[in-house]
Amino acid sequence: MTTRTESAPRVVIADDQELVRTGFRLILTARGIDVVGEAGDGAEAVAAVRRLRPDVVLMDIRMPAMDGLEAARRILAQAPDCRVIMLTTFDLDHYVYAALAAGASGFLLKDVTPAHLAAAVRLVDTGDALLAPSITRRLVERFAPSASRTGSDLAKLAVHRDLAALTPREREVLTLMGRGLSNYELARELTLSEATVKTHVARIFAKLTLRDRAQAVVLAYETGLVSPGESADTANPCR
Repeated sequence: MTTRTESAPRVVIADDQELVRTGFRLILTARGIDVVGEAGDGAEAVAAVRRLRPDVVLMDIRMPAMDGLEAARRILAQAPDCRVIMLTTFDLDHYVYAALAAGASGFLLKDVTPAHLAAAVRLVDTGDALLAPSITRRLVERFAPSASRTGSDLAKLAVHRDLAALTPREREVLTLMGRGLSNYELARELTLSEATVKTHVARIFAKLTLRDRAQAVVLAYETGLVSPGESADTANPCR
């Protein structure tokens, strides 16, 4: 998992509403975050990322010409170190699940507070995921293809996705991540130090080519390690 902590993140804002772009730009700039570009649709966003190489893109889902989901796919294909935060009006938009599966690092509602917006940009810039486990679970439980598969189908899919590369302990950690446990809660559950848990998490990301915790949760559901309704009693943000 790549981290960038040397300087303030460079951001591109993609939204078809100029007022939204302006408001977000003013908020971020006032908090020391450099907005290097803006885009009014998905195609402009892809071009802006290619030209400006930002660290983070704030991407509206519904835009003309090319929607945010397709733009996110193209951006992450050409700039894998870029982080994409999807912007939505609804907290269970079906596009959000698809965006996470495509590699987006999380999503924000458009009525986000200024402080939360700036904190979110800085969070994903360090390589973390911008999703509370409870929100991730709701998305995956509602939209994950695995929700309708049989147990045998899921077992085959799990093998296909190379989960066999994981050690038993790493598989256990991935399962618990899928249920929504933070690193602190994982350490308590498994009687390990947080440092050891972070090492396991990093190795899981490397072996399965995962960008962040959001993708790990999605994968845990898609491969059948976790079933809809199987979750921890927690709503703490991902760490």
